[in-house]
Amino acid sequence: MIEPSLSSEPPSSNLARNLPSSAFIGGLIIAPNEQEDADLPHWNDWKWQVKNRITTLDEIKSLLSLTPEEEEGIKRSGGRLAMAITPYFFSLIDKTDPDCPIRKQSVPRINEFSIENCDLIDPCGEDNHSPVSGLVHRYPDRALLLVTDSCAMYCRYCTRRRMVGDEQPPMSIERFEEAFKYIKSKRSIRDILISGGDPLMLKTEHLEYYLKKLSSISHIDIIRIGTRVPVTLPMRVDEELVNMLKKYHPVYMSVHFSHPKEITPDVKNACSMLADAGIPLGSQTVLLKGINDKPSIMKRLMQKLLSIRVRPYYIYQCDLAVGTGHFRTPVSVGINIIEKLRGHTTGYAVPTFVVDAPGGGGKIPVSPTYLISQAKGKVTLRNYEGKIFEYFEPA
Repeated sequence: MIEPSLSSEPPSSNLARNLPSSAFIGGLIIAPNEQEDADLPHWNDWKWQVKNRITTLDEIKSLLSLTPEEEEGIKRSGGRLAMAITPYFFSLIDKTDPDCPIRKQSVPRINEFSIENCDLIDPCGEDNHSPVSGLVHRYPDRALLLVTDSCAMYCRYCTRRRMVGDEQPPMSIERFEEAFKYIKSKRSIRDILISGGDPLMLKTEHLEYYLKKLSSISHIDIIRIGTRVPVTLPMRVDEELVNMLKKYHPVYMSVHFSHPKEITPDVKNACSMLADAGIPLGSQTVLLKGINDKPSIMKRLMQKLLSIRVRPYYIYQCDLAVGTGHFRTPVSVGINIIEKLRGHTTGYAVPTFVVDAPGGGGKIPVSPTYLISQAKGKVTLRNYEGKIFEYFEPA
C-alpha cells in the first residue's frame, strides 16, 4: 500500500476547481470569502492527493449536500470498497446534481446493499482459474497478475469488490515469486496483464520490480497495465514513472474511462506523457445505467478519447457483481450503442462490446447483426444505413 507523505518542496499547485468555499480537505480550510479559484498547496502532488482522499461522512457532508440515499450508503459502506475519493476527482462533481456521472461513480448509495438473485461474489470466475495466489490464468496465451487491492478512488460498480479496497500492502515478494515461477513454467503465456486494484498506486520502485522480473522471462512478448489512475489521479503520471516504464517496452496500458466529463486538461496531459513515451493506450469502459448508457454520451466519449490519443478498446456489459444491479442495463442497450457508432463515426472510435461471461467463460463479443443470410456462393449484408447488399463469394 502507498505510504503517502508530503513532499519537502511543494510542487506548483493547480486550481481547486469546483471546490466550494469553506471546504475542509485534509485539514485545510478554504475561507468562505476567498476567491473561487484559489490554489490548494500540494494539489499536483499525487501523494498529497492520496493522503487527503475524502473517506468519511463528516468530510463529504462539509463539501456536498447529500441525498438520503447517499448518506445511508456512506454509513453502511465500510471495510472493503469503503468510500475514498481524491480531491482532484471530487472537484469534477456537480454538487447541485445528484445524477452527476462523477458523483454516481464515486459516492456510495443505499442501492449497493440491494442484492439480486443473479449477483455473484466472483462474477468472472477468476478464483476458479487461479493456479497460485494473485494470478489468474483463464486464456491460453495470457495471464492476469493482481499486485494490489488499492485504488485511488473506489468505483461503486467494481467487479472485484470481493477483494479490492482493503488497502493492504502490495503483493509480497514471496507471493510474487510463486506467480513468477508459474508464468516461467508455462511457455504458452506470452502476455501478462498487471492489474489489481490499481498497479499505478504502487511506489514506482515496487512496480518496476514486477516489470523487470516479468521482462526477464524469454517467452513474455508484452506486458499490459490495467489502470484508472490517469483518470482519478492524473498527477501520478510523472516523469519518474514514465521514464521507468519506457525501460520495459513493449508496455501497453488499458485505461478505464466512464464519461466524457472525465477527460480534463490534467488527464490529457497524463495520457500525452504516456503516449509520448511510446506506450500504446487503449480504453476500457463499463456500460453503466444513468451514466453512459446513451449513444450520444458514448459517442462523445469515444471521440474525445481519440483526441487524447487513447484508442477505444472495450465496452463491457456491467458484470453481475454483488450490489451493482442498479448500474446494469439490458445487453440490447450496448448493441444499440455499437449500432449508433458503426458507420456514424470513424472506425477507430468503435470499440468492441463484450459480455464477460459469468463464471469464467471469458469475453464474448456482442454486436449488431450485419450478416442477413448466407447461401452457396453468396452472402446478404446490411450496412449502417439499413441498406441491403449482396456479396458473391468465389466458387
